[in-house]
Amino acid sequence: MSANFEKFKALHQAKELFVLPNAWDAKSATLFQENHFQAVGTSSAAVAASLGYQDGENMSFSEYLFVIQRILASVKIPVTIDIEMGYGKTKEQILGNIVRLTDLGVVGINIEDSIIRDSKRSLQNAKDFATVIEYIKNKLASANRSLFINLRCDTYILNVPDRAKETTQRLRVYEAAGADGIFLPFIHEEKDIALAVSNTNLPVNVMCVPDLPDFKTLQELGVKRVSMGPFLFNKAYKTAGELSKEVLTQKSFSPIL
Repeated sequence: MSANFEKFKALHQAKELFVLPNAWDAKSATLFQENHFQAVGTSSAAVAASLGYQDGENMSFSEYLFVIQRILASVKIPVTIDIEMGYGKTKEQILGNIVRLTDLGVVGINIEDSIIRDSKRSLQNAKDFATVIEYIKNKLASANRSLFINLRCDTYILNVPDRAKETTQRLRVYEAAGADGIFLPFIHEEKDIALAVSNTNLPVNVMCVPDLPDFKTLQELGVKRVSMGPFLFNKAYKTAGELSKEVLTQKSFSPIL
């Protein structure tokens, strides 16, 4: 096991909340390292947008790999990758992509339990998805490869019926399948977060969204990891757009100087 993997894994059991920034290129990852974040993840939505694509595996895996390689070459802190749905139609293809990431030095992945068909996202069958995760974990273990699999459960992002109950059921299935962590994007109500934490032994990861409790409250609720998602990327480019517009309005470069 690499030192970076061990460090990354330990961050999920630390006393303090693990705050993970999400990069979209080598420069953003470098800035996070310079600002003393202890690890960095990618945001697939931000990387895709930076390349002119919509989120949802519209950029090719080869294009994504180039960005990932540049990030890995630019920082020394652990790097985890948002792999979306796995960029493969079969569990063998998904495993192949994951093996390529471990070869590069990636220490973790996010992989989601929803799927997009005909431009519509829906949840996969939990047991079928768990079978894929178990297959990946077993194959990695047999090849002596270490990887933190943070399983993204999309019950809240999709606002499914009885989402708290559905989440509870899925967390138990995913834990049994060998997931290392659970990611619940768009969850924000304290009672829902507390319920999720109480129904799994795995470290729970939430994401920056409006109305998310502050870090102190999240830590008290038992959350172990919180990530930025694409929100910093969106803010940075919104600001860039506003400043560039001001250049034309003021007929001067003073807004950017």
